[in-house]
Amino acid sequence: MANSSPVSRSTLSLDDEALCRDLVTLRDYLRWAASEFHLAGLFHGHGTDSPWDEAVALTLGALHLPWNVDPAVLEARLLPMERARIVALVRERITSRRPLPYLLGEAFFAGFPFDVDERVLIPRSPTAELIETGFAAWFPEEPPSRVLDLCTGSGCIGIATALYLPTCRVDLSDVSADALAVAKQNIQRHDVGVRVRAVLSDLFEGLAGQRYDLIVSNPPYVDARDLATMPAEYRHEPTLALGAGADGLDIVRRILREARHYLTDRGVLIVEVGNSDHHLEAAFPEVPFLWLDFERGGQGVFVLTAEELDAHAASFA
Repeated sequence: MANSSPVSRSTLSLDDEALCRDLVTLRDYLRWAASEFHLAGLFHGHGTDSPWDEAVALTLGALHLPWNVDPAVLEARLLPMERARIVALVRERITSRRPLPYLLGEAFFAGFPFDVDERVLIPRSPTAELIETGFAAWFPEEPPSRVLDLCTGSGCIGIATALYLPTCRVDLSDVSADALAVAKQNIQRHDVGVRVRAVLSDLFEGLAGQRYDLIVSNPPYVDARDLATMPAEYRHEPTLALGAGADGLDIVRRILREARHYLTDRGVLIVEVGNSDHHLEAAFPEVPFLWLDFERGGQGVFVLTAEELDAHAASFA
């Protein structure tokens, strides 16, 4: 008779008390969480890319430890309340499919922590790499003095920009009052209220008379097909911040049509459209979109200068 491999079964059938009794050290919990995440077939797209990375992020986050903690702590015995918290988080991550940053209430972007909950998207834009360079490719001599983070959500792009560029002033705009409430929490968390303000605005409608050297936007851009087939984890994020019509470009078309009126003559527009990049090129084949490459991955971010927006204004009308 042919040998059969044993079938792996989840230990979540055990009650929390039994799990907490048998799992003692931080190393125990890391190994156990990684095994359970692998068995559950979770989708990793909100800051981690494997069951092991997710286990590390969950356990360290639950214990309020930094990602670069001394490895010696792996042998530390955990307190009963710490064990219970990790077990509860692992169980909820698997059963509810809620993304880990929502469970922890925090996500990191461009090296900074931000408050997040289901009112906003979880920060994951590749534009973090541009922020970390101070957008030097477009402002090599003098940094932008005024920046707009359009469709700001948690405020992570604009606030991180303000932290990297301490002389700039930043507006965070969003059509969602709920999202702006989270952005205001993050303004306060990073103590940048003197230079950063949150503005309730349907794209540019609430920004009359304003001019910016740099407009950065991570707007809704998911097309109808992708929206319908997204993994369960994404269904916890606000649909308003994801979907944008059949081809994902309903909002981007408006941005292209209106942005030039809010840019200075040296201004630059940077917009993320993700997987809808092919839709954009098909819609505007005559426009010379500059598509950016990122060392840490990511796609679908284009750049247009004020001069290029002027040159192709007829295409966007």
